[in-house]
This record gives sequence, structure tokens and C-alpha cells, in this order.
Amino acid sequence: KTIIFFDEYLDTDNGTFNTTQIRVLLPIGNKAWNLRFDLPLISANTNSINKTAIGDVGMGVSYIPYMRNSNGIALRTRIYANTAADPNFGTGKWVVMPAVVYGKYFSEKKFLWLSTLEYQGSFAGENDRNDISITLFENVMLHFFGKNWVAGDVAFRYNTTLEAFQNNAFVEFGRKITPNNLVYIHPSAGFGANRTYNFGIEMGVLILF
Repeated sequence: KTIIFFDEYLDTDNGTFNTTQIRVLLPIGNKAWNLRFDLPLISANTNSINKTAIGDVGMGVSYIPYMRNSNGIALRTRIYANTAADPNFGTGKWVVMPAVVYGKYFSEKKFLWLSTLEYQGSFAGENDRNDISITLFENVMLHFFGKNWVAGDVAFRYNTTLEAFQNNAFVEFGRKITPNNLVYIHPSAGFGANRTYNFGIEMGVLILF
């Protein structure tokens, strides 16, 4: 069981956005199943009607049908609701995100590779907002040493509506500060002509219970 508190700052061509979010992860049954809930509070220095408001609330479920000592496969579906109090703070759509994730440990579990293929598609919402149709291919490599970890990630997103790529990459530095509390910092950057943001930084705390 995990609670994650994090704050993410993004610089975009349309202003800056700051998201303070709580995420809850709850294993159920034999722990092959996992529930996820996301509640974001967004602030912006743009011409938004509201400068601070709730964004699109999300929930999801994951299932691990296959896992061995060094590798496994997970299936995941998330749904984000059209709950943003300001048009600038959400997509204006209900969005479903089915995904498959492959994970593998290397070097006596000091390295973990996670590869994700996900589709993001809208199925309801405001008629005057663009439909969501995005295919995501993401790969992250984590290295664990002592109480610390470092990670690098590259994500390629193809937006069918725009017929363009909206990619990003990040590095992450984390540390376990108590047996049940971990902290991390996570600078990132978008790349490509149609990127959704220029650069960002995220800091968070994970609480295990």
C-alpha cells in the first residue's frame, strides 16, 4: 500500500503549470491486482479563469498475469474523468488508457527495465475540445544501490489528432530515508517540435503502509 505526494512544475509555451497531486496505490486479493487513484490540484500563471483548481481526476486497475524471479508482464487500464474546473487544467474529455507493461531485472536485481505500450483515447466529453488519440511507447531503466536509486526514461508519444510526436525524457534520483518513506527528484524535458512542455521538475514523497 502506497501513498505518493508530489509536486510537478512545467514550463510550456502557454505559461507555467504547477500540479500538486496525491496518488494512492492499493494491492487487492493476492496482490496480483492493484488499484490506483489520482487527485490533482493545478495552479497556473496563464490567462486561466481559475488560477488554482482541481484537474482531471483519475483511477485505474492493474493486473499481473505473469511474474517470475527476474521478469513479468502487467496489464493496466486507467480512466481520467472530465472534472477539471478550468478548461486549461484538463483535456475536456473522458479518457481511457489501456496498457501492457513488461519488466525485467538485471545484475542480481540491481537494475530494473520497464517497457510500456499504452493507448490513450477519449470516449466522451466536451464537443468543442479535440479528441484524444495518443499511442505511447516508454522505456525506463532503474538502478538500485544501497538506499538509493537513479533512473532514466524516454517516452515517445504519437498524437493521431495532431499527426505529430509529443515526446519527453526524464532522469530521477531517489532515496529511502526510513524503511517506509522514500523521496525523489525528477527533472524532465519535452523534445520535438510539437512537445507539450519545454522542461519540468517533480519532487515527491512515497509513504508505504
